[in-house]
Amino acid sequence: MSFLGNLSAGAPKQKMYLSVTPGVGLEMIQLDTATGSVANYAVRDLVYDEATRDIADYDAFKDAVQEMMQELGIGPKCEAIVNMPLVSFGLMQFPLLLPDTSITGGIQSEVEQSYVFRRAEPVIAWQDVPSAGNSQAQGNESRQVIYSAIQKSVISSIGEALASIEVSLVGVENSLTSTLRALDFAGYTEAQMQPNTTWNLLIINSAGYSIVSLSGKTIVDYYEEPLAVKSFTGDELYNAINQSAQIALMSSPANYLFILSDTDQVSASLLASKLQTQSSVTVLENNSFKEQDGIIPVGLNVLPNYASKISLQAVGVALADASDYPLNMQFPGTSSAAAVAESCTFNIGEKEITLTANAAMKLVGIFAAALMLPIVLLAFLILPKMIESNQTKLDTVNNDIKAIDEEIAQYQAAQGAKVFNVKKEIENGVKGNRSKLMNYVAAGEAIPKTVWLTYFMTQGDGLVDIKGVASNVEDVYVFFKNMRDSLIGTKLRLQTLEMTSASVDEAVSSSPNTNYNFEITNMSTDQLSALLSVVNQNGENKDANQNQQPQQNNNQNKPPQSGLLSEQPIQENK
Repeated sequence: MSFLGNLSAGAPKQKMYLSVTPGVGLEMIQLDTATGSVANYAVRDLVYDEATRDIADYDAFKDAVQEMMQELGIGPKCEAIVNMPLVSFGLMQFPLLLPDTSITGGIQSEVEQSYVFRRAEPVIAWQDVPSAGNSQAQGNESRQVIYSAIQKSVISSIGEALASIEVSLVGVENSLTSTLRALDFAGYTEAQMQPNTTWNLLIINSAGYSIVSLSGKTIVDYYEEPLAVKSFTGDELYNAINQSAQIALMSSPANYLFILSDTDQVSASLLASKLQTQSSVTVLENNSFKEQDGIIPVGLNVLPNYASKISLQAVGVALADASDYPLNMQFPGTSSAAAVAESCTFNIGEKEITLTANAAMKLVGIFAAALMLPIVLLAFLILPKMIESNQTKLDTVNNDIKAIDEEIAQYQAAQGAKVFNVKKEIENGVKGNRSKLMNYVAAGEAIPKTVWLTYFMTQGDGLVDIKGVASNVEDVYVFFKNMRDSLIGTKLRLQTLEMTSASVDEAVSSSPNTNYNFEITNMSTDQLSALLSVVNQNGENKDANQNQQPQQNNNQNKPPQSGLLSEQPIQENK
């Protein structure tokens, strides 16, 4: 046996790959990467609590693992990597010179705002965004990172359950990383993952949906929208996802849109037929709607009724040690490979030397330190100059931060005891703008050709007031019904509907060319009165009834001087 062979840790331990997949259960999988197929597979029912983001019963988890190990012929004292549903994921930017420990602390402060981590300590995994999407590569003095987090208690509980059956937990994966890795391996996103190709991945699950914006294989943005999927029935669910996701996709235009459904409540194909997008759309059913042959070929050892149950997440976690996909967000497990006690004996001249694996590791460390010494000395010579050259930039950044802090302090002092929350104000602004945009989009899609609007007012708190004119009553009711169906939950009502004629004689003489004024709103009578008062105070439209009547001359279709069509919009209620 050679010297290097004696230094090795012996035969590697057998590994098994597990995936906790909501809607499927607990999956155990082994891949044949040479043929690109599933070599072995087993599955058991397992309840995952979406509210606490945790396995509901760890005794059931342990029993299921034992049963599947016996079914697939996997012995004890092996190692395991487990895929878990995504708990927290996002992107953040930090100053370029900030050390890694400070970045970890900044990410932890961000994820601790989530309700999950208010009760459980998080474990953080993060990495720099590759150069395709990194702002540093574009010359900015910032560093963008991708992060993910999971409860430390979850990893500990999984490790303890596996340890009780002599299995070592060496790593925990998140479902998004596993999904992207599987899509790449199976070839579903071959066109999308080309360099400099922009695409969006829309993933729907039982807790809502998320949109991952990518350039090739690099994540450049991430958006998540909670949605009570199980509370909707029929087309209501598709309309809710369509209306919400449509706006998010408009802010991230891309060449391709890939729709992936992880829940039996939503068909990716049916959702694709309702979305309006300029992107090339591809769909994949990772649920009960998928074909019986499954998402990936299977070997002869896989039972036929198992093929359709294999999930993308299970395929992805089985590639944890074999894929070269650039995103690697694995959380450390509770066990690491034990130090090997085997030793080797060799002769130097007439002297016999025994070298253990631990001693060999130390010896390698000494050699590495000797090689690194010149590099360290060179760094000490160059580092002071680098610090000096960047000190001015750092001082400028600190001065800017100080100036902003002073402005915030002044604002807080002006507000008295009321604390100004920057993040909350930004979130309120984004939420208000999104509500307004949804109202505009709904009006544009719902209006018939014979209806025109003379007044349109919408506010960030969801209040809407619409006035217009139509050539017949039927189209007024069509427009009203379309708006009510598009803006679910806004409680719109038809406030007024009347002829534009000033008298009955005039209406009879002008028939059938009589037009009809209407008003659609969800505002109360007091709110409408207050809005009219604001208009009158600005000197506009002194008579509210005149605002609703088109002129009977060449200015018949001229809109009133307020609302969306005005040069001076109505101020929002504070």
